[in-house]
Amino acid sequence: MSSRIEILNAGGYRSDGRTQYELRSMTIILGDSAKSLSENLDDSFSNLYPNAADGSAIVMHGLTEVSVRVFGPREAQIRREAIHDRAKINVQVVMLPFSGGTANRRRGRGDKRLLELAAAIESTFESVIQTGLYPRSQIDIVVEIHQQDGGVLHSAINGVTLALTDAGVAMYDQVVAVSAGLHSTAVLLDLSHYEENDMPFLTVAVMPRSKKVTLLNMESRLHVTRFEHVFKVGCEAAEIIRTEMGNAIMARTHALASSAMTGELGQTQRGGGNLIDESGMAYEMEE
Repeated sequence: MSSRIEILNAGGYRSDGRTQYELRSMTIILGDSAKSLSENLDDSFSNLYPNAADGSAIVMHGLTEVSVRVFGPREAQIRREAIHDRAKINVQVVMLPFSGGTANRRRGRGDKRLLELAAAIESTFESVIQTGLYPRSQIDIVVEIHQQDGGVLHSAINGVTLALTDAGVAMYDQVVAVSAGLHSTAVLLDLSHYEENDMPFLTVAVMPRSKKVTLLNMESRLHVTRFEHVFKVGCEAAEIIRTEMGNAIMARTHALASSAMTGELGQTQRGGGNLIDESGMAYEMEE
């Protein structure tokens, strides 16, 4: 009797109960809530960035959990590395010790796998961020992998998109990513850790409005006759994830707008015709 996990059974269900085209549950936390969760991690790489992040997001695809924080655009810390006509993008990825994985070991900053992830994310967003609007500045992106169960790269890319949006960084379009693999002749979406180890798969990142592909990553061989179908299914699945991300951004926007309106209303209701600023000093409203 084999101990190998059955990827897709005769009834069309995968090992975690999903159908072949079904995505894992997706949870998105934007803004202040995401900051408070990641800042409480003493072992986090973010300790190297003591200043508050300009944008943050936590994305969970099933059991895979990734947090992203964006610092900037801000003045380049090393002047000789500043680019005179655009912003420099720095991406650093850290895998927390308790995140799990096959190796189940702590990965340092120079780990090859982490450097590959950082390079893939940086190349994905170099053509998406409107860097020309921020000359001689830098944008630092810190990705923390809290838990991994497959789909780490596409989870990180989706998290970076949301964190950049939360930071107000100008982009030509959002970037949405998903993984897709081929088991025999069946295409599976949003692969788990065991599925990634058992079949050829790719990670595709697309810009939904322009339909442009910003990343296509393959770490295993996929026959050319099957590639087009797997790629097409992946691009179609990205539209579903885009909807979920859009709903999270809209909810965040409504929350900020509601908070701003509540604050303005509270100010106008204070003391007969006078406004009170945060320092407690009152000044008269102009007629």
